[in-house]
Amino acid sequence: MTKHESNWLPTSPRKSATFDDYTLSEIRRAAATGIYDIRGGGAKRRVPNFDDLLLLGASMSRYALEGYREKCGTDVTLGSRFAKKPLKLATPITIAGMSFGSLSANAKEALGRGASIAGTSTTTGDGGMTPEERGQSKHLVYQYLPSRYGMNPVDLRKADAIEIVIGQGAKPGGGGMLLGQKISDRVAEMRQLPKGIDQRSACRHPDWTGADDLEVKINELREITDWEKPIYIKVGASRPYFDTMLAVKSGADVVVLDGMQGGTAATQEVFIEHVGIPLLSAIRPAVQALQDLGMHRKVQLIVSGGIRNGADVAKALALGADAVAIGTAALVALGDNDPKWEAEYQRLGTTAGAYDDWHEGKDPAGITTQTPDLMERLDPVAAGLPARGYGDDSCRTRAQASALPAS
Repeated sequence: MTKHESNWLPTSPRKSATFDDYTLSEIRRAAATGIYDIRGGGAKRRVPNFDDLLLLGASMSRYALEGYREKCGTDVTLGSRFAKKPLKLATPITIAGMSFGSLSANAKEALGRGASIAGTSTTTGDGGMTPEERGQSKHLVYQYLPSRYGMNPVDLRKADAIEIVIGQGAKPGGGGMLLGQKISDRVAEMRQLPKGIDQRSACRHPDWTGADDLEVKINELREITDWEKPIYIKVGASRPYFDTMLAVKSGADVVVLDGMQGGTAATQEVFIEHVGIPLLSAIRPAVQALQDLGMHRKVQLIVSGGIRNGADVAKALALGADAVAIGTAALVALGDNDPKWEAEYQRLGTTAGAYDDWHEGKDPAGITTQTPDLMERLDPVAAGLPARGYGDDSCRTRAQASALPAS
């Protein structure tokens, strides 16, 4: 060894920021299987979110409300533009659409129970309305999707509101996906599909192609339901200003705006991570559209996609929304990704907090499965109470934040 070599100090190994460990594993997986990766949940990449905003507290120039003597209400009315019977909720935190099929019947019932106790609404999702969900939901929103799975006029009339789904934050422009292992006898019967066969639903509605057609469709739904039910239009956050404009033009009572952090039961990961925009970036353009039309607060705006706690709710409302919808957070409240199932998550090749193979139907928590012995793990009565408690906590935080002075 020369003197120069003996003085040489190697640099520490450094991994590539571009080809990080996850990227390398994905390349190897794609090379071995030749197919794109499918998973559930929403975007996992770091995007601008509500943590990037702060609320201004009270001071000399802005006086605080006194909580013991001055009231700060959390109630909200949705659908007052045209509907004879708008929804009157005790809290602005609603439950987003998640289908029976992607979720177990027990999970759907638990969400209905929790929402009812909290005084808010829950939503059916693709695949139709189950008796358990309708029976335990004081306020139930019926989703009307391109697939029309499980759709019938009888259930439309049973609902308290109707949500026409044009897009979803996790996959704006993409259709639904439910793999064969979750197509049980009951799911197959409700959706009129063969048991055990992968299901993919259309990415757009079959009977209209633009705002003028959608106006006709909305009027059809109003006639079917005697103009009683509020009509929502849900869009994935992509072009929020123009989409909100067209939704209002079409006659919507409520616009639902879903950011890219919003979850899905199953779709291509490349879609989840690379299509759409974060909710934080989408709210203000949607509000601006409503303001430009003179319809802000007349047409209500519900936002969703990564809402985690009361601080997020308060910030969303401060930006101009009327209410929020939660999905992933509601599932966590039921027991999704709970560390008590860590041993089983390990056997599935993952860990608590990272489990997202909801499409496989092997969920140890009994939430995203149709396997009977797994479904039985979730008690819908007991699980509904934590869901209610989580919603109450978020609502109280929002009320405290709302008591802060306006800027």
